[in-house]
Amino acid sequence: EDHLVELDETEFGNVIVVDQLPVVGMDRFEKLEGAIRKLYNQLGVVIKEDGFSMPVDSDTNTTNGYCFIEFNTPQEAQKAKEKTHGCKFGKSHILAVYMFDDIERLMNVKEEWEPPQIKPYAPNVNLQKWLTDEKARDQFVIRCGSDTEVLWNDTRHLKSESVHTLQNWTESFVQWSPLGSYLVTLHKPGVAFCGGASTFKPLMHYKHPMVELVDVSPGENYLVTYQNQKPNNPQDSNASQAEIKIFNVRSGRLMRCFMGSADEFSVGGSSVSWPVFKWAGGRDDKYFARLRKNTVSVYETETFSLIGKKSMKVDNVVDISWSPTDSILALFVPEQVDGNQPARVALIQLPSKVEIRQKNLFNVSGCKMYWQSNGDYLAVKVDRYSSKSKKSTHSGFEIFRVKEKDIPIEVLELDNKNDQIIDFAWEPNGHRFAVIHGELPRPDVSFYSMRTTQHTGRVSKLVTLKSKQANALFWSPTGKYIILADGLSGFNGKLEFYNVDELVTMATVENFMATDIEWDPTGRYVATAVTSSVHEMENGFYIWSFCGKLLYQTLKEQLFQFSWRPRPPSLLSNQKEEEVEKNLKQYLERYEEEDGDVSVLLRKQEKEKRRMMIEEWEIWLNKWKKLNEEEKIQRQNLIGDEEEEEFYYETIEELIDVSEEVIPFEL
Repeated sequence: EDHLVELDETEFGNVIVVDQLPVVGMDRFEKLEGAIRKLYNQLGVVIKEDGFSMPVDSDTNTTNGYCFIEFNTPQEAQKAKEKTHGCKFGKSHILAVYMFDDIERLMNVKEEWEPPQIKPYAPNVNLQKWLTDEKARDQFVIRCGSDTEVLWNDTRHLKSESVHTLQNWTESFVQWSPLGSYLVTLHKPGVAFCGGASTFKPLMHYKHPMVELVDVSPGENYLVTYQNQKPNNPQDSNASQAEIKIFNVRSGRLMRCFMGSADEFSVGGSSVSWPVFKWAGGRDDKYFARLRKNTVSVYETETFSLIGKKSMKVDNVVDISWSPTDSILALFVPEQVDGNQPARVALIQLPSKVEIRQKNLFNVSGCKMYWQSNGDYLAVKVDRYSSKSKKSTHSGFEIFRVKEKDIPIEVLELDNKNDQIIDFAWEPNGHRFAVIHGELPRPDVSFYSMRTTQHTGRVSKLVTLKSKQANALFWSPTGKYIILADGLSGFNGKLEFYNVDELVTMATVENFMATDIEWDPTGRYVATAVTSSVHEMENGFYIWSFCGKLLYQTLKEQLFQFSWRPRPPSLLSNQKEEEVEKNLKQYLERYEEEDGDVSVLLRKQEKEKRRMMIEEWEIWLNKWKKLNEEEKIQRQNLIGDEEEEEFYYETIEELIDVSEEVIPFEL
């Protein structure tokens, strides 16, 4: 009470209180003040002259752990609060920043307790209601110009059905959360999460002005946002300040804030390497990691601090990748120029940080890591120099069997080592993978299996498809089927639907100017789109069956985004799914009857459509017949009783002139 200051009735909207500062003695007072001033100067806000006050305890002669800062305007104070509240300061302090007016309001709380008003019960939005659709349809979102629309994919009626549409729903882009519970929209004040099956009302807002990028953790527990404050002078790159915030999705609480120059959040380039933080596999969202120069920083979400309070030092590390299901982090260290240190791929178990497997690689020019969706395998594409001159390279694979004892590693070389590897993709939830290799425009496509009846523990080739017109692979989410695509973003748009179980082509089609291909989450349908980002004409989307039959198409001017709504994993166990599959005939009668009713309805609609077309044709024909009869009478009146004259045509040819000229010929 001795330290309370009497305040007048004036407003203090331009004053903030910064709490959770380090408690230091007078010998470090100026250093702490300088660090605080530097933090706020980086934000572009100006502290008033004599606008900084950090109280000192007269008994201990140390600071009290908080300070008061006065800015020129309330807007600057509000910006300073938003930018630094929850941000890390030093090694172990997380700042708590409040407006001074809020502190004063809390000091004036009544001493007598008053019971809160009981609000009437309002049921929460059912985020999974759309999964209970009786027709088992899936939803997708499209963006056309300033319009955003969510639709049902109604293949029974061979069309899409609008669910919700809104103009200027977002100011940048939209994206689904990983489990499909939310539609994320971006706005100048921050990010909004919308949910439901039809209304898509905003459920939560997360404040981060001028946000540019967002990422949602795999279990939808956390939201990561990014904003880059550009300098007033474009040539002053050092003044570009970036800010990353991590929010709790359900509570909206800011859990952690990271600030620094924009260059600190980029890896090997001028633009941000998004996502900066990579989440560990699984839905518990326990860990997330960040790659920095010679350092891998892994954080745990219980306290949002570094595991073991320190980062892992890994010299020259350039890439990290989490297992999709386990807390295993794969990292790649390239070969050093002097050749004294080979390239290395290592698997790190978290949170113990124990290296459970590693492989040294020699004469390596580059690597790329591919996890199988269940985390059973890790394929590392290795590009090696073919000679000491390092003028040419060849590629192969190092495949880690992650969930087997001692994590054995297999080396896979293509039949022709000099083939260029154009694309690689694992079969989702399966044990097969596909590789496009060779020379464009007619490379080969090979399929391999990690286990077969003859070789249960060794990778073996299933088949090679020679001279295919393909440069990209798209597996069905349920496996078994794959699309070999060619010419995306170009003008060919050739698609080959292939059955890997039977090793047969089901269909080969062309989707002229297609720029995007995306399987629906059930693997029943495929969407292709022609977007305005590449082509200005014929924008729209096409819905195909899994076997390559075009079901319907919809033209949409200025279409530039198409995205299926993801589905969460099935709640049924593998045993229950096998049981349902065995007893599938019991359900067929019901669905066949429904399909039959739809087929009858479609035939009636088609019949009615043809009838209306015939009626329109007859009306048009009778109109012109009537007009012709009226003109016929007029023509007869003009001609009268005289006989029509007969006309004869004669062609006369006449020679006008003839001249000769000798042209000299030279070798």
